[in-house]
Amino acid sequence: MAERADDRGIAERLVIGDDAVHKHIGDIFAKLGMAPAVPGHRRVRAVLACLDGERR
Repeated sequence: MAERADDRGIAERLVIGDDAVHKHIGDIFAKLGMAPAVPGHRRVRAVLACLDGERR
C-alpha cells in the first residue's frame, strides 16, 4: 500500500488472490479503527499511521 499498489498489484507481488488482499487490507483498517465512513483516503491514512508507530 505504501508503494501505491492497488489490490491486484499487491496480490501479484505476494502471489495470493485479490480476495485475500481485500480481506487483509480490511483487517488492517479495522485494527486501525478506520471505518469505511472515515473521511479521507484510508490507504494513505493507514500507511501514515504505521509510519507514525515506527517513529515511537
